[in-house]
Amino acid sequence: MSALRDLRGYPDRAGAALADELAGRWNQTLTAPETAKDAAVLMLFAAAPGHGGADPEQLRPEQLDLLLLQRATTLGSHAGEVAFPGGKLEPGDADEAAAALREAVEETGLDPSGVEIVGALPVHPLPYSNFMVTPVLAWWKTTSPVYVVDWRESAEVFRIPVRELLDPRHRVTASLRRAGLVFESPAFLVRGVFIWGFTGKLLDETFHYLGWAPEWDPERKHHFTL
Repeated sequence: MSALRDLRGYPDRAGAALADELAGRWNQTLTAPETAKDAAVLMLFAAAPGHGGADPEQLRPEQLDLLLLQRATTLGSHAGEVAFPGGKLEPGDADEAAAALREAVEETGLDPSGVEIVGALPVHPLPYSNFMVTPVLAWWKTTSPVYVVDWRESAEVFRIPVRELLDPRHRVTASLRRAGLVFESPAFLVRGVFIWGFTGKLLDETFHYLGWAPEWDPERKHHFTL
């Protein structure tokens, strides 16, 4: 199995099926579609430490890692959540990929010359903040140091092993109680990091369509309240 080959084929292979899955499985609508803003996030995969010298075409999924950040707890929206680098499109952005990469540079300090854009996935609704989000899949062919650029926006920037994200022991269903309502999403508990909500759904969906995800028990619940 070549993880990089899987990633490169994912946008074309899964596009139509994924769009149907979004409509049926998520069953989410934007509260104000006429004013929704366009945004993009960068799903940046890389060879995990110890595998950087290997032939990229021969790497397996469990030999990769993924760039994530934790949003600052002082933010007004999605405070403290683990997320992919990204943000809203700006007038100067050529497309969603350019916006995702620009935001990643602004948030993590990575060197964009080392990033290969693989392709864009279907647009995902994010009802809570009224965004239409395009996930942009990318390969970090030449990694560079990353760090928190602006502490007002991010609390931490880190890379997390795909091997641990795929481990069924780290998979749960997040059950959030807010304002008397219960919201559920696929979630991951890895190294003390709790990944849920939009990012948890996006990871779950990506691993599913790549064919990387082993069976896990969605009845394992992690209950919390905001």
